[in-house]
Amino acid sequence: MKVLVLGASGMLGSATIRTLSENKDLEVYGTLRSENGLRHFEAEIAKRLLTGIDVENQDVLVSTLGKVCPDVIINCVGLIKQLSAAKDPLVALPLNALFPHKLARLAALSGTRLVHVSTDCVFSGATGNYTEESTADATDLYGVSKHLGEVVTYDNAVTLRTSIIGRELTSNNSLVDWFLAQQGEVKGYDKAIFSGLPTCELAAVIRDVVLPNSALTGLYHVSAKPISKYELLRLIAAEYGKDITIVRDDKVAIDRSLDSSRFSKATGYVAAEWPVLVKRMHDNDFRGDK
Repeated sequence: MKVLVLGASGMLGSATIRTLSENKDLEVYGTLRSENGLRHFEAEIAKRLLTGIDVENQDVLVSTLGKVCPDVIINCVGLIKQLSAAKDPLVALPLNALFPHKLARLAALSGTRLVHVSTDCVFSGATGNYTEESTADATDLYGVSKHLGEVVTYDNAVTLRTSIIGRELTSNNSLVDWFLAQQGEVKGYDKAIFSGLPTCELAAVIRDVVLPNSALTGLYHVSAKPISKYELLRLIAAEYGKDITIVRDDKVAIDRSLDSSRFSKATGYVAAEWPVLVKRMHDNDFRGDK
């Protein structure tokens, strides 16, 4: 099976292309906007990375799909909430809302399957334990743009709604990288509830569960057992040997936890307990130049 990962230098994309490349039955390709990104990858992976690819350029995208001729496309392209551009409609809407639909239609023309990754940020976090039938009630531009970009009506596409933690290649925007860069004391929000997965775990789910199951279409929640950000930081500190004081804080209350029982019923996948997930994240840790 030939797989194309769009956005291979992002936090999810880099984990996905590494994890999928472990399966020698998969021929894995990826796209990078800049040639500079090649230095982060082993030679065996780097030789299958296409550089200078702006996926929003229709001609470039069509040419890339024609060159690789993938059986499956995994879309890891998108703005993350932490970037200021996520608040700019001229940037967020084309990439987060429109691009996935253009991609799904292009893929359909060649009978190519699309795996699109969305986010729990389509929800406000007022209630938690959201199902696929729950109303996406986010009011911020990022949440709305990601909801609009979910490709749930295409026979050739599946949208995995989740949230991720992990290491970025260079920056410190993510929770884990931010936390590991801190010194002394940080707040741990006891009422901020998270149910996402480490990037390495989500990538393994895509490789081992989603790719072999071509019948999966529409929308699925993929999540772990809900955990507070306070407890999550404690686990990360213990696993990474981080000497830091985490102060319990209950001033921030938000619960975007997802109910993934539908995905579990369809696939049999049930996420491991959080100590196991955090250890897997640490074991698969990668950051910086190769």
